[in-house]
Amino acid sequence: MKNDGSSSNTTIVESVVDDYGMQQSSCGYCKSPHHTSISHGLWARNLTVGDYQALLDRGWRRSGCFLYKPLMERTCCPSYTIRLKASDFVASKEQLRVSRRLQRFLNGTLDNKGVNVFEDPNSSKKAESFVHHKLSNLTSEEFLSASSEEQNEVENSLHDLSDKIDKVANMFTEKGDFPSGIQLPKASVRKVTQAKKKFLGNSSEDLLYSSNIAFQIAASIKRAQSGNKDGSNSKPSRDSETDNGSSPKHIAEKLASSLDQIVKKCDLSIRACNGHINFYSFSKQVSPSASVQNVTEPKISGTKDGVGGKRLISPQHCQVKRRKIEIRLSRSSFDPEEFALFRRYQLEVHNDNLDRVTEDSYRQFLVDTPLLHVSPTGDNAVPPCGFGSFHQQYLIDGQLVAVGVVDILPNCMSSKYLFWDPDFAFLSLGKYSALQEIDWVKENQAYCPSLQYYYLGYYIHSCNKMRYKAAYRPSELLCPLRYQWVPFDIARPLLDTKPYVILSDYSILQNVESSVPQITDDIMEGQLDDIGQEDANDFPMDEDEERVELESSVDDTGLETTSDGEPENGDISKILLGLEGNVRYKNLRNAIDPEQRSYLETRLQKYMMVVGPELAERMVYSLE
Repeated sequence: MKNDGSSSNTTIVESVVDDYGMQQSSCGYCKSPHHTSISHGLWARNLTVGDYQALLDRGWRRSGCFLYKPLMERTCCPSYTIRLKASDFVASKEQLRVSRRLQRFLNGTLDNKGVNVFEDPNSSKKAESFVHHKLSNLTSEEFLSASSEEQNEVENSLHDLSDKIDKVANMFTEKGDFPSGIQLPKASVRKVTQAKKKFLGNSSEDLLYSSNIAFQIAASIKRAQSGNKDGSNSKPSRDSETDNGSSPKHIAEKLASSLDQIVKKCDLSIRACNGHINFYSFSKQVSPSASVQNVTEPKISGTKDGVGGKRLISPQHCQVKRRKIEIRLSRSSFDPEEFALFRRYQLEVHNDNLDRVTEDSYRQFLVDTPLLHVSPTGDNAVPPCGFGSFHQQYLIDGQLVAVGVVDILPNCMSSKYLFWDPDFAFLSLGKYSALQEIDWVKENQAYCPSLQYYYLGYYIHSCNKMRYKAAYRPSELLCPLRYQWVPFDIARPLLDTKPYVILSDYSILQNVESSVPQITDDIMEGQLDDIGQEDANDFPMDEDEERVELESSVDDTGLETTSDGEPENGDISKILLGLEGNVRYKNLRNAIDPEQRSYLETRLQKYMMVVGPELAERMVYSLE
């Protein structure tokens, strides 16, 4: 046959597969030691993109060069192939938020979070920014339409600053700078309102935040000292407070001095002003002599110029660090930088064992491919990158942060695996990459009109971590009996009743279709979201796992039928065998010993059932 996807290529290229038969292994989805996954396996030496497309549409997937198809009635977690038509895709509210969040990160309005700046500087993890400013060049109208999510991020920033002050105060107590045994109050950093800035005058134009924690600490020290004077209720004089360093002014200066280098990393400057700890935009240096007179604790509620009565941080008060994202698509090959990222991802996100994440296992799972590459032909039949297996790299300012492993086929882009940098988990790169891959399909339809679908791998309704795939709508599932595509909104009520369902059983569908509830975005995001498991991943095949070949009668695997529900009748004599050249079985039958012939014909019947008559007659069944 011709290499699919290349109308100008006249070289005869045929897929070659070894039949592994039925395989049993531990389930990679439910992780239960008592549950097993049963599938039919093939090892592909060569595989044309057209043949693999046909296999996908019969429920097959690949792990490296190993092809597998779950036997749905006998596996613990029935796996349904899921896809969507890219041109019909409608992004949900959550998916739109993911795109906006990443754009804010690129614009400099969102920073990484969750980093302890007091870590040992020799630690392998570097201290990063802990304050999430709201920086932007947005218009006032855009500020007014800011989401509650952005407001929450501002408040989280204030909590972060409060935590850092608490840590410094505790450090002073441990060192003996503060009296031991006192109950330190919790710090509270508040945003300075526009009204307060106007009251303080132009000198406070760049004042962003303030805390009165020094007054509270001074009061705690005073109470502790009063209780230690043999029951005396006399209060220490203001001079004695100054002398022993317990005045609010002195405490604020000590805290500000220790926090100075920390906040500089966050593009902030800090000064102690008459007992208050004030944070300023670093874009405008604060004069050493500047002070704020009679500053009381600022309130959270600001003017009514912002969302919910709050004003976001003005853009002129912050420095914007813009970033650049680059997406590169290249043919599947081993890349040391990609492997290092994969290793981190498996260890930190999936808690994999160090000795299991080897270069060999990585190659076998995500680099090796049986797909024969098809180069672009210029005749509106192949996209510019060609057909085959690819790695799509995501780089931010030149740093590799995610890699998507995909197969590009005549009718679809098939997502195989995604791994990402754990430090960038807050960007939801799994969701973002899926949106980019859907857009890629849309864009490349101009070069290859047949390229219309995005395949997300297997959808497993019985596995909560895999349900998120149905949030990409409108999706459809492949019926495991008749290989017809059924809309997810129709299939879902059936899957709610039991894990394995014949989706295309129209007698059932007609009964439930009238009662199928309308699935809104809120329901989809609430019940089918990935809950942090953001990667459209198939689990790798364990290279060291014991896989047991199962023997069974032909009827045990005889689930494949025509669209009318009748068994697919195939003539095994037409199967193409690879033995000293490619020959049809009918030309070899009489030369085989009767006992061996009976065994071989049983295997050929099972093989034809799982791949279908058309592929059985087209692909080479290897006997070597």
